Parts: sequence; structure tokens; C-alpha cells
Amino acid sequence: MKVGITGGIGSGKSTVCRLFAQRGAAVYDSDAAAKRLMSQDAPLRKAIVARFGAAAYRHGELDRAFLAGAVFADPQALADLEALVHPAVKSDFVAWAAAQQGDYVVLESAILFESGFDRLVDRTVAVLAPVGLRIGRTCRRDGSDPEAVRRRIAAQSDDDALSAWADFAIVNILEEELEPAVAELDRRFRLESKTLQHAD
Repeated sequence: MKVGITGGIGSGKSTVCRLFAQRGAAVYDSDAAAKRLMSQDAPLRKAIVARFGAAAYRHGELDRAFLAGAVFADPQALADLEALVHPAVKSDFVAWAAAQQGDYVVLESAILFESGFDRLVDRTVAVLAPVGLRIGRTCRRDGSDPEAVRRRIAAQSDDDALSAWADFAIVNILEEELEPAVAELDRRFRLESKTLQHAD
């Protein structure tokens, strides 16, 4: 069984994924996978160079600053990049998931629904938190400017939308409440996985 976990910046999505990992679930970080594939996957590299030019790679390495600058203020360029990267990540995740053991695996993605990655999974979980708390967490973690974080949050799907789209929601305000919430979902997913296996 495949479980997609999403949440905006500072929501605690990665913390929740780490708690699932501690319970034995294999976790696929789609953001890390995208960076790895953009660096290592030959067909994807070739497609990125064809669209953005040879400057996308410097000394054989992906030039993240160049690419970020190319897509930052150009929605079409960003859409073009996503159209190249998302299919590569999806294929990589499917192959990875097929090789895993255990009752279920986790797909971590900040853009689970926006990218269509939700169609690859059986259940979805949104990690939610108040905006003020998310800004504080992100500033402490990254040393970011609060206003810059606020702009990033404004550019993402809000918690109301994520809550409406997802099968389950975890509200991450108090850290001590996270563990029981994850434990309950872990129990539920293991039961559902067994039910799905018997149905097959």
C-alpha cells in the first residue's frame, strides 16, 4: 500500500514522515529524488539542457541557482521544468515502491495534489499547522526572513484545501500529540494493507 504525505512549509511534514519511518515504513522523499534525478538521470538532463540551455549544468553538475532564476518569475518556464521532472520522479517512485518490503510505503511531497502524485497512492495525509507557527518554525530552521516565508506560504495550497483533498489530516501544534496521531494512522494503514492483500 502507498501513502502520500503532504503539507506546506513549516507544517512538520518531514517530522511526521520521520515518525512513520521509525515505525518501519520506508519513506520516499520526492524533493530529494527530483534533485538526484536532475543530476544523474541522463534522459532528464538532456531534456533540461534542450529546454534551458547548457548553462543549466556547470562542470557536469546541476546549476540550481541558474535554474531557480530561470523559473522564478516565469510561470511557463516553471511549468516546462515540472513537465520534465515530475514524470521522471513518478517512474522512479513506482520502481522504488515495488522493491520495498513491509505493509506500506510513504511518498513525501510538498506538491502531492498539485503534481498529480496523489494518483500514485492509495491514501493521503495532510500535515497542517497555523500560519504563525509555520513562519516561526521555518525562520528558526532556515534563518529565513518572516516576510519571505509568508510569501512562500501564500504561494502554496492553504490548509483548508489540503484538508479537503486529503483522506486524513494531522494537526501539528504540540509535538507530544504527533506521536499518538502517527501511531493511530500507522495501525490503520497496516490493517488496510492486509485487507488489500487479501482482496488481491
